[in-house]
Amino acid sequence: MTYRESFTAARIPGPNLDPILIRQPIRSLQAHEVLIRVSACGVCRTDLHLLRGELPMARYPVIPGHEVVGRVVELGSEVHQWHAGDRVGVAWLGWACGECEYCRRGLENMCERPQFTGCTLDGGYAQYTIADARFCLPIPQRYSDAEAAPLLCAGLIGYRAYRAAGAAQNLGLYGFGAAAHLLAQVAHAQGRRVFAFTRPGDSDARRFARSLGAVWAGDSDSTAPEPLDAAIVFAPVGALVPAALAAVRKGGRVVCAGIHMSDIPSFPYSLLWGERSVCSVANLTREDGREFMKIAGEIDLRPRAI
Repeated sequence: MTYRESFTAARIPGPNLDPILIRQPIRSLQAHEVLIRVSACGVCRTDLHLLRGELPMARYPVIPGHEVVGRVVELGSEVHQWHAGDRVGVAWLGWACGECEYCRRGLENMCERPQFTGCTLDGGYAQYTIADARFCLPIPQRYSDAEAAPLLCAGLIGYRAYRAAGAAQNLGLYGFGAAAHLLAQVAHAQGRRVFAFTRPGDSDARRFARSLGAVWAGDSDSTAPEPLDAAIVFAPVGALVPAALAAVRKGGRVVCAGIHMSDIPSFPYSLLWGERSVCSVANLTREDGREFMKIAGEIDLRPRAI
């Protein structure tokens, strides 16, 4: 195959329309871009939001997929940090302007003019994809392509939420899915104590959490056996926020880690009093990605089937 020939991709033509297979030519690269032969691309719940037309910033038609692992096959004229044959990852934040107030403050995750892989930029549900080389991430050698793919979203958003939680020794995780099961392994390896909150009655999820190092696992409507220093809410259930506030000690923080969440119900001020706080995390930065991939290269972090 010559690089300017066409390739196969799955494209969403519009909101609430099923993906279709297309043949698409490979365009010429801009100065800071790389052409990547895709070897694996994970599936994220955000892809379902995109399919259902629930992401207001999305542009259609678009090739979805933002957990992309592949090999560089061609480089733009200004790309010097990568070489042909390098394995790279492409995550959700595909480009930031570098000029707005947020970018200048080191908060490119809140850029005023961002571009998102598989949402406003074509993503990885394809044989080839083009990405900005400055936003590509190194992949630790210890992971296969398929193992590395979920690190690029579930792993990264979990890590940003983990950072936002601060130096919490007792860490609660509400919703034990893709992000939480990776984060639980990181927290356990770093000496934190993980308390896992799962769907009521989901004994399999509780066993799974304990197998990954959780010191306790119970239903989301249960009371933890000890006060929490911080809690991260991965489940898109607003009612869990007051529950998490009730579980954290004074000075504790509740981090909301999802893009979407149902409405948070009203709750008494007493749950917030005592310098407790609630915050959200938005997207990720390249620094998040580099830090997380370094950690992933140092510990035995294994994505598992949920």
